[in-house]
Amino acid sequence: MFDRRFLPYWGVAFVTLATLVTLLAMGRNFSCPCGYTLLWYAGDDSGQGSQHLLDWYSPSHLIHGFLFYGATFLLMRRFALGWRLLVSTIVEGAWEVAENTEAVIQRYREFTVSGEYWGDSVVNSAADLAAMFLGFWLALRLPIWVSLLIVVGFEVLTTFLIRDGLTLNIIMLLAPSEAILEWQSAGG
Repeated sequence: MFDRRFLPYWGVAFVTLATLVTLLAMGRNFSCPCGYTLLWYAGDDSGQGSQHLLDWYSPSHLIHGFLFYGATFLLMRRFALGWRLLVSTIVEGAWEVAENTEAVIQRYREFTVSGEYWGDSVVNSAADLAAMFLGFWLALRLPIWVSLLIVVGFEVLTTFLIRDGLTLNIIMLLAPSEAILEWQSAGG
């Protein structure tokens, strides 16, 4: 018998699979065209960024999970957790698809420090979705102050180590700043 309580979780699985199939249909590489997939890729400017499982932008997707949990907690308080996770998965999946359109890839290459960005592999997008799930789950389990420390900590860490992160990425996509671009470029 079908248990309706699991319906949103089936929806999460469907949206996740549909996102990955859509990316394949868009012509995204399944995995790195270099012929191997690393668990962690810390390199830059080689064209292999976002082709392996995890990279410096994985923390941004973890942060998405924290933010989506917080937003759905505030806006969907009366809904069961599964429905809130489904909405979060739809938003993250939509971002993964949008991020891998030619227009957004070109915008990244033109207005950000990511001049060698060619889009994500499907394997990388799957890991990005998994990072969002992990962030959502951590936000559910951890005290708010610990969640905030993790979010701020990852933003500071990536800003310090690679001169980029979720906040800088959003700024540079929506309102590019020559000063930020110069600062980012000076680090590499």
